[in-house]
Amino acid sequence: MAADSPATSIVPGAASTTACEPPAVTVLVCRSCRLRDIPAEGVRPGSRLLDAVTKAAENTGITVQGVSCLANCRRGVNVAMLRDGGWSYLFGKLDEESAGDIIAGAELFATSADPFMPFRGRPQALKRGLIARIPTFDHLKDLP
Repeated sequence: MAADSPATSIVPGAASTTACEPPAVTVLVCRSCRLRDIPAEGVRPGSRLLDAVTKAAENTGITVQGVSCLANCRRGVNVAMLRDGGWSYLFGKLDEESAGDIIAGAELFATSADPFMPFRGRPQALKRGLIARIPTFDHLKDLP
C-alpha cells in the first residue's frame, strides 16, 4: 500500500480532543445491507452487524451509529469510519464475526499519530475489506 499523506476532517457532532485524549472515532454501520441471496424481509445482515458492533464497542469510547444505506450494495455489508482530523474509510464484505475487528480497527485509528489508520496492525477483515479511503476537504486545498 502506498504511503499516506496528512489531512484534516470534520465529524459532525464529534467532541473536541485534547493532547491527552485520542481523537473521537465514529463507526457507521449500514443497517439496510442485505446480501443478494437474502430476502428483503426479516432481519438484515446489516442490522445484525450493527447490533454486534454496538455490543463490541461497549466501554471503548468508540461511537457506533446505524445509517440507512452506504450505497455499496455489491460489496456489503458495509461500515464507514470517521475521525476528527483523519481521513474517512469505507469497508465492505463484513459480517457479525467482524465486529471485534471493526472495533479494534477503530481503536487503532483513534490512537494513530497521523490522520490515517495504519495498515500494519489493522485487523484482517479491514485489510481485505477496504473499499475506499477518502481525503478531507482540508487536504484537497493543498492539491494543485
